[in-house]
Amino acid sequence: MTTSVAVLGAGGKMGFRATRKLIEAGYDVRAVEIGEVGRNRLAEASITAVAMEQGIPGAKVVVMALPDNVIGQVARQISSILVRGTMLLILDAAAPYAGDLPKDRPDLTYFVGHPCHPPLFNDETEWAARRDYHGGVAKQSIVCALMQGPEEHYTLGEEVCKAMWSPIIESHRLTVEQLAILEPGLSEMVAMPFVDTMVEAVEECERKYGIPRKAALDFLIGHLNVEIAMWFGYSPKVPSDAALRLMRFAKGVVVRDDWRDALSPAKVKEASELIVYGKGV
Repeated sequence: MTTSVAVLGAGGKMGFRATRKLIEAGYDVRAVEIGEVGRNRLAEASITAVAMEQGIPGAKVVVMALPDNVIGQVARQISSILVRGTMLLILDAAAPYAGDLPKDRPDLTYFVGHPCHPPLFNDETEWAARRDYHGGVAKQSIVCALMQGPEEHYTLGEEVCKAMWSPIIESHRLTVEQLAILEPGLSEMVAMPFVDTMVEAVEECERKYGIPRKAALDFLIGHLNVEIAMWFGYSPKVPSDAALRLMRFAKGVVVRDDWRDALSPAKVKEASELIVYGKGV
């Protein structure tokens, strides 16, 4: 029997991609969307939008393709029409890790999945795949976690995630805490600040030192390519002794000694609560 999947926020950017992929994979998809823009986007793709009252009853899996700060609210709103054994599939760890899912429904399954996005170094040969930075055309890996529910539901959640984010390289099973350490921890609290700082550094080269932006950008992107390849093991790590000395010197200038705290469960929990409830800085 075809698995029934209701996608909440099916007309949003993330939800629309997931909805199309699930339809292509042969699932019985109920595209739940209340926004006019989203409903129009679905209609243009010949997908019929339905209300929650139509789409949710009888669905085996409910995909929460919604902003993190409303996931808990919507989950509590629909709780009364969810039957025992229904899976809520959340696409980010923030709301689950912040404890924003209904606590009075131990009979529901909570599953968390997230795409890794296409890797920087890959074997794609088609141009569309080489220029796909988000996934869906290019291959990518995914991370999944079963937060609560029977062990046999892990396979179901993973299968739905593989369909939503296909084509898949590898699927990694983690705990919800480990997934939260990866995002918001590793990706948004460590990697993104460094990337943003590099963009500011390019702008500083142009604004303060008169270096043409294109020259600074070409220089940085090229060096990132070789440095990331070396440090992450895609090519032999052969920097000069002078470069290593300068790296150690510069770390004391641009990196705080306590940066690893950004990956600690306590700091990741704080970040998740900031995302969901607006608490903190």
